Amino acid sequence: MSNAVSALEKTSFEGFAKVSETGLRGMITLRGDLSSKPVKDAVIASTGAEVPDVRRMSRGSIGDVAWMSPDELLIVCDYRAANEVVTTLLAALDGAHALAVNVSDARAVFRIEGDGAREVLAKVAPVDLSTEGFQPDDFRRTRIAQVAAAFWMNSDDSFEVVCFRSVAQYVFDVLKVSAQEGGEVGFL
Repeated sequence: MSNAVSALEKTSFEGFAKVSETGLRGMITLRGDLSSKPVKDAVIASTGAEVPDVRRMSRGSIGDVAWMSPDELLIVCDYRAANEVVTTLLAALDGAHALAVNVSDARAVFRIEGDGAREVLAKVAPVDLSTEGFQPDDFRRTRIAQVAAAFWMNSDDSFEVVCFRSVAQYVFDVLKVSAQEGGEVGFL
């Protein structure tokens, strides 16, 4: 069996904000009726978190849960725990019309931190990233330049960006250019 490696093996860049690939992260797509009791109970049982409100994240003891669409959640957990979380979800969803899939190896995650983190993202994503418009645990499914991505804000004012592994280098390069010294806009 081969060893799993992250898309860019924790590469990083430091400009007016730091951009780094975080390494392997467990990610599970859950599709179903998010308002149903079986789905809500399964999410709590597998993550310790509630089903989040629209465009939000909820934090749990085993995993964090992000709202992706009216019938989809993204569960973020430790990479080594992802298969167990899926097993717990499927057992709790027994008989319910739902789908849970481990998509960890198809994704890459980047962290943007520092005083300019908000500005780095604001330059490349069509999202209101003002301090009033985006707060900790806010979540958006959007684009980073030309590719699909999603991101959230942590309580320490850092951001984490999720993209498909196949475009990880592109996303890193876009974020790196956005974070280069001298590229500050100073608006946020």
